[in-house]
Amino acid sequence: MNYFVSKDSVVRRIWGSGDTILFIFAGSSAEFALNKAVDWLYFTGRLPAAPLARLFSTVAYARRIVFSEEAAALATIDTMATIHAGVEAKRGRSIPDWAYRDVLFMLIDYSIRAFEVLERELSVEEKTEVFEVFHRVGSRMGVTGLPTTYQQWQVMREEHLQQDLEKSHYTTDLYRQYKKHLGGVRYLLLVEAQKMVVPDKIKQLLGLGPLQLLSPVLAVYKLSRKLRMDWLLKAVILPRAYLKEIKDLDRRPVL
Repeated sequence: MNYFVSKDSVVRRIWGSGDTILFIFAGSSAEFALNKAVDWLYFTGRLPAAPLARLFSTVAYARRIVFSEEAAALATIDTMATIHAGVEAKRGRSIPDWAYRDVLFMLIDYSIRAFEVLERELSVEEKTEVFEVFHRVGSRMGVTGLPTTYQQWQVMREEHLQQDLEKSHYTTDLYRQYKKHLGGVRYLLLVEAQKMVVPDKIKQLLGLGPLQLLSPVLAVYKLSRKLRMDWLLKAVILPRAYLKEIKDLDRRPVL
């Protein structure tokens, strides 16, 4: 059977771990709040109304692609493209291609950064694997102007960080929603996780200071994972309403 992502790919290991996915979400939540195209997410109202639900919806699509047979993965990508086209039709405008590229670039970057924070440094070959998977996703969606190599992506990623981010009233409101839906303590953990994975440009724009809390928590968590007691810690620090969904992140989808 031909899969969209080979069974031995590091991409499957990254997206098969709930821990890594949560750190990908942490980085993406910071960058989404600064993206100049964040008004598109406010147009649908889904992200500010339910940021955690939006996370699990997005993750479900990504994991379906990563773990699916080729034809099913392509069908999922086509569904995503159709959904975006519907939003564009309702608004009477097209989502800019650079905004699509930004999202793909975020998925590449935070997949790499999250895995390296939690596990180990990736080789250039493994980072290239991550790039190639999401490049194929973007190409299938018809996104133009994509880099063709991992090295070209590195250059374009830096350009996008410098050109496509700004702190706005959307930034302030989105962080208010994060705090509302997570609660004070979990919100602080989110911000600390963001400090561990986001690029310096984002730290600067958001005014993120040095790590204060998460390093010792992460050390305790890694120990608890070795002792197979990590769910006890997760039950304390994660919203109870989403514990089932978070637990499911560690299970590969049945397709």
